[in-house]
Formats: sequence, C-alpha cells, structure tokens
Amino acid sequence: MRTASFLVVLAGLGGVTALAACSSGDGAGSRADGGPSDGGSGAGNGGAHSGSGGGPTSGGNRGSGGSSSGGSSSGGRGAGGGAGTGGSGGSTGGSAGAGGATDSGTPVPAAFCELLPSTGQAVDVDTSANLADVVRNAATGDTILLADGTYRLGGVILQMHTNGVTLRGKSGDREAVILDGERSASTGEVIAVTASDVTIADLTVANAYTHAIHVQATDASDVLRTTIYNVHVKDALEQGIKINLNGAETHFPDDGVVACSHIELTDAGRPEVRNNCYTGGVDAHGARGWSIRDNVIEGFYCAQGLSEHGVHFWTGSRDTVVERNRILNSARGVGFGLGETTGSSTDTWRTYPDDPCAGATPVGHYGGVVRNNFVFANDSALFASDFGFDSGIDFEQACHATAVHNTIFAGTPPLSSAIEWRFANTSVTVTNNLANAAFENRGGNATETAAGNVDTAAAGMFVDAANGDLHLSGSAGAARGGGVAVPSGMADDDIDGDPRTDPRDVGADQTPQ
Repeated sequence: MRTASFLVVLAGLGGVTALAACSSGDGAGSRADGGPSDGGSGAGNGGAHSGSGGGPTSGGNRGSGGSSSGGSSSGGRGAGGGAGTGGSGGSTGGSAGAGGATDSGTPVPAAFCELLPSTGQAVDVDTSANLADVVRNAATGDTILLADGTYRLGGVILQMHTNGVTLRGKSGDREAVILDGERSASTGEVIAVTASDVTIADLTVANAYTHAIHVQATDASDVLRTTIYNVHVKDALEQGIKINLNGAETHFPDDGVVACSHIELTDAGRPEVRNNCYTGGVDAHGARGWSIRDNVIEGFYCAQGLSEHGVHFWTGSRDTVVERNRILNSARGVGFGLGETTGSSTDTWRTYPDDPCAGATPVGHYGGVVRNNFVFANDSALFASDFGFDSGIDFEQACHATAVHNTIFAGTPPLSSAIEWRFANTSVTVTNNLANAAFENRGGNATETAAGNVDTAAAGMFVDAANGDLHLSGSAGAARGGGVAVPSGMADDDIDGDPRTDPRDVGADQTPQ
C-alpha cells in the first residue's frame, strides 16, 4: 500500500540513482564463513592516509525543478513525473509508472527520507586539491558543503576524526557530487570515520579499493551516532560501509544510522572484487544499536565465491534494526551472526555486562529485528554464479532475534532457505514472513518460535514479481489476512509506512482492508 506522497529511488544495476518527489496512485545450501574483518576480529586493512588529488571534473547535468504530470501507473505504483527535489535546485524526477524510468526498488516514503536540514558553520569546497585538508582540519559544528563535481581522491583518505562534523553535497543531489577513490590500493578506503556525531549525506562514494566508508572505534574512544544518509555507495571492492570496534575490543561503534541510501556492486565493479568474493553492503563487527532503513542494496555476488550479506551484523553486535529496505540480486540478504565459533575459539566477540543471553557464549548477535523488507532476485548471472541466490535472512549464533513481516521472492528460489537459523546459541522468532522458499531450522540445537509464515508465494500474488515490486496484488491468496498478532511496537506499519490493521497480511506489504 502506498501513501499519498513518496520519494522514488530510481536504481538499477550499473545505473544511476536519483530522488524525485511523486504523487501516488491507488495501491491495492552450503555456507562459507566471511573473509577477514577489519580491526576488531581478524586482519585489518590499513594503508597510508596522505596524498593529494587533482581538481574536480564536471558533475553531471542538473535537472530543472519543474513538475511534470502523468497518469496512474501500472500496479498502482503512482503517477508518472513529479517535482524535482534536492536542496537548492534538485534533480528532475522521472516517471515511476509504466513506460517510465526503471525503479529496481519500490517507492521510499517521503516521511522517512526528507532532506536533512542544514546545520552548523558552512565550509564550501569546490576542488579536491584541498578537500582532504579541509576535512582533516574541520572544527566541531562545521558542515563541509561540496559543490557539484567529481573529486578524484586516489591516494587520499578523507579523515573525519573530529566530533560533530558533517560532509555533504551542497545541492542535495547525491548523483551530482562524486568522491572517486579510483581503486587506489595505497589507501584502500575513501572516507574514514573515527569520531562521534559525524554525518555523511547527499553524495556518491565510488570505486574504493577496500571500503567506501569505514566507521572505526579508536583505542581512545567509542565512535557514536554516525549518520550516513542519502548516499550512493558504488563499487567498493570490499564492504560498501564497514563498521568496526577497535582492535583491543575496548571501544565500540554504536548507535549509528544508514538510511535512504543506495549501496551497490555493479557489473563493472564485480570482476574486480578480490579474496574469494570478500564484499558486501553494510558489514559491522561488535556494533550496538544501529538502524539500517529505507535503503536499496543490490548486486552483492560474484561469479566465484560467496559474498557477504547486503546487511551483516556479527561478532557480538546487538539490537540492530533492519527495516524497509529493498535488497536486490545479492547472494545473501540480511545476516545476524555468522558461523559456529565456540567458547574455546581464539576469536573474541563483544559481550555485555547485562548478559542478555543468560550466559550463552559466543553470541554473533544479541536481540535485533529484521522487519518489513523486500528481498528479491531476478538476475540470471546471480543464479548462474557459484552460490546463486543463497538465502534471504540468516541467523547464526543469534539469540533473541526476530524476523517479522518480510517478503522474500526470486525467479529461482534461494538455494538454502528464505529464512534460516542454526547453531546452539540461536533463538529466534519468525513471524508473518512471505516467501517462495522454506523457513528452516538448519540444526545445531537452534530454537525458534514460528507462526503466520507462508512459504508458497507465487508470482501472481505480487504487483510485478518479475521486476521486484512485491506489494501484494488482488490475487495474494493466503497472504491476505493470514498473519498472526504480534506485540505492539514490533511491526505497527508496513514497508511503506502504512499502518497494519487486523487481520494482518503476511509479508512486508499491508493492503487496505
């Protein structure tokens, strides 16, 4: 079900993402452990933090702000055109209806993805020649505003090491400001965040040799309340967004947000991935209280090797909320925990003084909820790859975790499971999920409470299953009204922010009763 107004995420594999305001129409296997981690668990990826870059090249053309009109679209997706948005002179919207621009996700409600307000002392930058110095020397409260253009940063890491600094595109159009890491092996990362209350917004980070954005607690302090908002992360050859506790595991990267962003590995970047497909969308070690919401995350797989997940929190992460995302054409969708590491292992995972899992150790993930997400695949190259579409949502050594009201569907169903849980310290609640594959306990003494799930989804149950619009159609059958009650506050609305009413529909979409 769609609300009266929304932002459309225009996203395609290898394509361009833009935001456009639109008015709505009427809505009716085997497993492998991940690669090395940075900092906290496993080998770290370092690199020099110095160098200089050249001047920016011209940015892409900006669209005019005028509105266009259109009739209602197929499947009730909403009217075509719309007024351009994006701060001072945003980009022009395209049609989200039949015959219009491709929308590989589905509309993101405007209420969740409004442009961030301008705050702090403005510092304007229009050249990469001094960008690294400006970022390094920023004072608390500074907002660094980047003019439209491409900033070539090969050999330079933007070091955000001062609390309360914002780095954002001035125009609000994330496609018009590009930070290009140029796949520089000497630095690896493009942006390094080692301070609290940092915001990165309204820009693109492309072609990182390792991670596009790396949030890293230091040996001196926690790194808290990072905000990554309306950012396009493209072709990072390891993780798009990496989140780490410090190496001594004494300081932590907590309470962050990744929202309203597009994180992708394209056909151009995929062949460059190294280390048996060591890549993924958002990957966090020992992180607590993060919200991953309203994003399009796509393309994380390789011809050989098994990619990490579109969203992955593990090694003692806690209370993660993953909601209203569209995770597309990726080998694995969402993961809490990974692997059967035992208490006798030399690996050290983050633990908590309040012992939320009553002495269970090790725990890959404590608590947390995965709700109201679409996980979808239709890419023939993904299906033909080594591991294909492996799984939708995984819980491994994850205690007191919940998957509720998710929709998982693919032209070729997951090779392993739609939602799966395993290993002795796993205890999950799996409720009102819709898929065309099994919800499965894969053993190792995992336990579950499961109800209201439907694993027999067919294409006709959705508005446009072939292209990833997994809103329920008029022929949704068992999904219509087939859900069970859930606790108040657990999933009170659907993927579009519309309220859930009784009887609950199964999956991420709630249709009008």
